[in-house]
Amino acid sequence: MEAVISANMEDYLETIHLIEQDQGNARVKDIADKMNISRASVSGAMKNLEKQGLVSHPRYDLISLTSKGDKIAKQIYARHVTLMKFLQDVLGLDKETAEKDACRIEHNISPRTFKRLKVFVEESMNP
Repeated sequence: MEAVISANMEDYLETIHLIEQDQGNARVKDIADKMNISRASVSGAMKNLEKQGLVSHPRYDLISLTSKGDKIAKQIYARHVTLMKFLQDVLGLDKETAEKDACRIEHNISPRTFKRLKVFVEESMNP
């Protein structure tokens, strides 16, 4: 049975992915700072994500995405990047607005709509 991942949990996975890309590893403090939330909130979320097999988080140690978590995080990040490109390059929105809206949309866009949007963005960027 596939676990249901909330938009909030998707944000955690995406954040861990970005921290790992930038620093090579993630800690509770890094995630809390990047998401501007409390360390206690991050710790609670990590327990939930670990139960779902999406992160590895030995007590008081580094947090890392499992292969399953990494796959989901990369999909979320790809949606985010594509939406950012669309909002900025096609609709002409400023970076701050595009960032906020991409974060909202990335969790709710259907796979079918995203696939068509991605094709549109790729074609408009490479005519």
